Amino acid sequence: MEMNATYNSFVALGDSFTEGMSDLLPDGSYRGWADRLAARLAARTPGFRYANLAVRGKLIGQIVDEQVDLAAAMEADVVTLVGGLNDTLRPACDMGRVRGLLEEAVERLAPSCGQLVLMRSPGRRGPVMERFRPRMEELFRYVDELADRHGALVVDLYGAPVMGDPRLWDLDRLHLTGEGHRRVAEAVWQALGLPAEEDWRAPLGSTVPERWLTRRVSDARFARQHLGPWVARRLTGRSSGDGRPAKRPQLLPYQDSRDSSLS
Repeated sequence: MEMNATYNSFVALGDSFTEGMSDLLPDGSYRGWADRLAARLAARTPGFRYANLAVRGKLIGQIVDEQVDLAAAMEADVVTLVGGLNDTLRPACDMGRVRGLLEEAVERLAPSCGQLVLMRSPGRRGPVMERFRPRMEELFRYVDELADRHGALVVDLYGAPVMGDPRLWDLDRLHLTGEGHRRVAEAVWQALGLPAEEDWRAPLGSTVPERWLTRRVSDARFARQHLGPWVARRLTGRSSGDGRPAKRPQLLPYQDSRDSSLS
């Protein structure tokens, strides 16, 4: 990887993680790590172009069908692909199919862009995620294999202990806070050979542990407001992204005053 390289265009593919939930802006929209990274890249390069095809809730098959060909046709300098994790969180998951679809996506994207970037997604610590952890780790091992075969970069968020800190996760325990997204943007920035501005792996400062009753009340609220609806969608095959368009469907010059702050 060339250090301090110049990138003129960036396309992001994926699901809610790349769409930017729950990095909420004042107008009710989401920013997220990909928007944050695009803002930083645009500040270095006049005429920089950016597209974000990610839509919350998408499975890897939907990403392949709806996003991959569009992204490949854009022939961007940088393409990020993060997908498959939603599949692993379904009650029934055919990991062979997930691997095959991920391989199809990588084979179509890698030749069409300057640099393909894959990720080992972060995982919040907790009993709900423990059930799905073997599938997640199988997916991440295959991400590493594909990267080796196709010259892609891998950003290992899963291997960074700080990314499992509950304070980097929103109340739904599925999506990163603004601080979490900011760290992901820095991680990808560094993977692309650009000068580090901070140690994104640095642990958060210590805090006073919550009392037992406070934790139980928080758990009950989470189960009622987030876990129950999430399980219901999985059981019925519905998705929070059904009918929702991509946030930036075209590769256009990046201009967004909301992202003028890079941190």
